[in-house]
Amino acid sequence: MRWLLLIILLTGCSALPLSPSPQVDRVPTGTLDATAARTSLAALPLRAPGRLDGYSRDCSGGACVFGQPWLDTDGDGCDQRSQVLARDLADVQRKPGRCGVQSGTLDDPYTGSRVTGVSKIQIDHVVPLAEMWRSGAAAWPPEQRVQAANDLRNLVAVSGKINQSKGDKTPDEWMPPNASYACSYGRIYVTVKAAYGLSVAPAERSALEHALTTCG
Repeated sequence: MRWLLLIILLTGCSALPLSPSPQVDRVPTGTLDATAARTSLAALPLRAPGRLDGYSRDCSGGACVFGQPWLDTDGDGCDQRSQVLARDLADVQRKPGRCGVQSGTLDDPYTGSRVTGVSKIQIDHVVPLAEMWRSGAAAWPPEQRVQAANDLRNLVAVSGKINQSKGDKTPDEWMPPNASYACSYGRIYVTVKAAYGLSVAPAERSALEHALTTCG
């Protein structure tokens, strides 16, 4: 150990090489850049959130208003959950003869931590479905709600614990604990709201504006 310290001092190295920190700045394909997100946010209708009357995610009785979770919307034989896992995880191993992901490693953008084990990973709707309902989706036809619920632009793989803590909260109520992801999170959120013409509440817009100021 003494010889190792001496080598470090003689070579001018300040420390031994460290493992690279997880990269958590990724966004789904189709996400607006910061400039376009700011412009789109300013153009979103400003309204107080609507009521949740009629909203249900329980499909056991056929009442789920956004359709069955994780459909195969493009007909390629791979449901949306599996597509997001394959997109967001590293070292992905598929189930034999199937598209389902059985293992991989996630650099969780919301926490900056590394997660192994698919059972510990959930898929977050960045704009929660309940919020979509409150901000315009209640008036949509069922087909549009199914499309929105499975839109890959709004889906991000994260740790299950952090996804549970977020729930249906909007950006004025919850932001990723990993502050360095605020810009990316804001960009994704605005992209989805703009794509579907959804409204924003005043506090929600203010939180998103603040998130986008971190984009540099």
